[in-house]
Amino acid sequence: MVLIAASLGMVLYTVAGLRPSEAAIIALAAFTFLILYNAVSMRLKDRSDVGTQIADLSRGTADLARQVAEFGRRLAALEGRSASAEHVVNSRVDPLAGEINELGTLMKQLAVSVAAHDDALIALANVAAPPPAEVASPQQITLLQRDVSIAPTPAPEPAAPVPPAKPPVATAAISKVIRAAVDANRIDLYLQPIVTLPQRKVRYYEVMSRLRDEDDKILTATEFIEAAESSGLMPRIDNQVLLRCVQVLRRLLVRNKDIGLFCNIAAATLRDADMFKQCLDFLDANRALGPSLVLEFRQSTFRGLGPLESEHLAALAQRGFRFSIDNVTDLRIEPRELADRGVRFVKVPAALLLDQNRISTSDIHPADLSDLLGRFGIDLVAERIEGERAVVDLLDYDVRYGQGFLFAPPRPLRADAGPGGVSDQVAMGQDAKDAKAEPKRNGAATAQPAMPTARATPAPRADATPRTVGSAALLRRAAGPT
Repeated sequence: MVLIAASLGMVLYTVAGLRPSEAAIIALAAFTFLILYNAVSMRLKDRSDVGTQIADLSRGTADLARQVAEFGRRLAALEGRSASAEHVVNSRVDPLAGEINELGTLMKQLAVSVAAHDDALIALANVAAPPPAEVASPQQITLLQRDVSIAPTPAPEPAAPVPPAKPPVATAAISKVIRAAVDANRIDLYLQPIVTLPQRKVRYYEVMSRLRDEDDKILTATEFIEAAESSGLMPRIDNQVLLRCVQVLRRLLVRNKDIGLFCNIAAATLRDADMFKQCLDFLDANRALGPSLVLEFRQSTFRGLGPLESEHLAALAQRGFRFSIDNVTDLRIEPRELADRGVRFVKVPAALLLDQNRISTSDIHPADLSDLLGRFGIDLVAERIEGERAVVDLLDYDVRYGQGFLFAPPRPLRADAGPGGVSDQVAMGQDAKDAKAEPKRNGAATAQPAMPTARATPAPRADATPRTVGSAALLRRAAGPT
């Protein structure tokens, strides 16, 4: 615009012959006119653009309003459908709830009837039993002697106390037998299942070792452990047992990926640096089995760990192996400390959990022990269960796993049959009742030398709780807490 105004001034000056001042005034007027024209045209253009944008915004707002209205309509339809569906569900569930309540009442009545029959059977058994012989009092004996006129019978002399039986062999002889059994690899493995409660599905096996002498006489753990520890043979036994445990576990995992083994390790093995190094190298080569292999230690072993034992235990935990504690004698347990050391299972005898006399002397009520351990990732296992009544009571304590003669006694593992020698069905996840079946004879051969199967299996303890008392426990459980 400046160039146009200057050009107009030059034309007027040269062509029209106007003076420079007049030409400049005319050029300035033209420049001002052009400025006004440009401003007006730009304002009109901006107004048209703004109008277009406002129209677009209005159309978008209208579309948004229509979509919101559509969503509101759909939401109202969904609310109506959910209300009708809830009504239909309630109409179908209410009769089922009523029937379930009736079934609960019938179950309570059945439990009462079964308990009454149980008490009646016990009463009949007591009546049928011969009454104990009555012992006559000294006054009755005197009157009888006076009436019959017989001489008094001299009182029998008290029997001499029977001296305690001496052990059949001395400690040195037992150590010799143990050493010969270890050298000849006469170590038998017995497996006892650990089942889930209340389903009683086999989840783990505990491996128990037995020794055989030259005459195939079985030595249980209580008979040889003390002598083996005193003679320094326990690390060698644990090394051989650990080797066979890994072999057994590999075969079990082929059939069931959810199965696991508990393998006992003695404190002497942790203290023996040379033998522990061999065990650690072997476990390091099989660290893939860490989630399924649980190394078990005594409670006294954990409480008496020294610097060397703690270092070895930490080395095992770093390789992914989990630990278990058994032979628990009291409930003074620190879950956080155990979890930091890698403990994932605590096995407590059922009698200790259900002993009401020890509740006042314990740091925690047994009913709260499972929940406390579970907060730190530790599972509670009730062991030595020998009666149905104990199972019913342990369910109130929220115990997840159980072990004992009630489910299955320890079964010998045939070396020429592999894990199938115990029970292939149990390894595949069948219940503990199938575990009581006789071992199969057609398993696959293992790399270990053949060992004969023990002819005798451990019998349940004599103080096992009879199963006839389970009805009373069922009645108490059905009646609910008092």
